[in-house]
Amino acid sequence: MTAKAFAARRGFIHTAVAGAVGLTLAARSTRLSAAVLLAACAVARAQTFELDSADLPDGVPIAQPFVYRGFGCTGGNRSPQLAWKNAPAATQSFALFVHDPDAPTGGAGFWHWAVIDLPASVSGLTRGAGAAGGKALPPAARQLANDFGTPGWGGPCPPAGDKPHRYVFTLYALDVARLDVASNASAARASVAASDHALAKASLTRRYGR
Repeated sequence: MTAKAFAARRGFIHTAVAGAVGLTLAARSTRLSAAVLLAACAVARAQTFELDSADLPDGVPIAQPFVYRGFGCTGGNRSPQLAWKNAPAATQSFALFVHDPDAPTGGAGFWHWAVIDLPASVSGLTRGAGAAGGKALPPAARQLANDFGTPGWGGPCPPAGDKPHRYVFTLYALDVARLDVASNASAARASVAASDHALAKASLTRRYGR
């Protein structure tokens, strides 16, 4: 083999080795990046602000104990248990709303519950916390009037024969300790104010028909 041929062969070998090393490093880098991405996704999932209820199983119609009593409905009109987790660290209070977007009200829907100024230390509400008078609520929390016209929980009571309505429970984590709305403000007005101060929002939707 001539010196020129030997040099050419050695150059080819070096290039091949360098290429193989480069591919190996690239593969390792890709695997590392994928692992980091998966870990970040897992952390994000673990820290998602969530709202849930043991009284409202997913895919099951809202039960009679939580249905309104009146206007032809014969439920117990008790608010369901609710629990939440992973609120932002900067949360200073919570605001909770329950709305029926399917109510035949010309597009405005129907507000069934509005609770504001829930302390940041609270992570849930017991069953029946929405009773009139608010004695079962944490101190400082305020209940506004629902669209039945009374403060507190007003359970589902859609028109007979309608397809099941959606009842959307929305919890806002707020950047203020007290929402700047009057105690006689509408639930709709308070919902807008809460949205303006929201750090995060969690929700669940359940259905009921009769």
